[in-house]
Amino acid sequence: MKQKINNFMIPIAILIAGGLVAGAIFFGGRGASNVASNTTPTQAIPQPTGSTENINPITSADHVRGNPDAPVKIVEYSDFECPFCKRFHLTMKQVMDEYGDDGQVAWVYRQFPLDQLHPVKARLEAATSECVAELGGNDAFWKFSDRFFELTPSNNQTDVDVVLPQIIAELGLSQSAIDACVSSGKYDQHIQDDVDNAVATGGRGTPWSIVMSANGETFPLSGAQPYQSVKQLIDVALKAQ
Repeated sequence: MKQKINNFMIPIAILIAGGLVAGAIFFGGRGASNVASNTTPTQAIPQPTGSTENINPITSADHVRGNPDAPVKIVEYSDFECPFCKRFHLTMKQVMDEYGDDGQVAWVYRQFPLDQLHPVKARLEAATSECVAELGGNDAFWKFSDRFFELTPSNNQTDVDVVLPQIIAELGLSQSAIDACVSSGKYDQHIQDDVDNAVATGGRGTPWSIVMSANGETFPLSGAQPYQSVKQLIDVALKAQ
């Protein structure tokens, strides 16, 4: 995919970049827990730099909220235990309220559990969400995600023995079927593939997102940026059609 910005869009891009940095600094001072530093709203791990051109194509294996044929897609690589992902989930719901109803933006969720920060729990939650999607469909996956981020205290503090069964019961799914699915390890490679792709695209922490325009241009979006910063990137991507 192309990763270029034409001359017309350079001034806009500069303004956006400044806004993103300012947003990161502003939010980073509000209780951020970050391995690398406390200046960005992400939970970070040291990883090599990649390129958004390496993003895997969106397929039926992805979890898509909104119109799959939307001209702009936001691919989010997320960790269910990340407190900034919890915050950004609300921002993305706001995005979908404004841009999703008329089919302009689709939200794609991919797994990026940070084992260094959230051992065991993040992978378990990711696998559970994949099994929920298998047994309950795409809508069940998004209901699980919404409810999980409502209930979890995040940052590896979630009582998975209470929270996961509660959500599964609310969704009307079989706990034994979910347990068997998770225990089988059938989604372990899928989750690892998402992690590997996050790193290959430049992701060093969560949430890590990529805004994709209809013409293939990609715009990196690092951290739990505020709604107005995300909106600016969406508007640029919509004009790049």
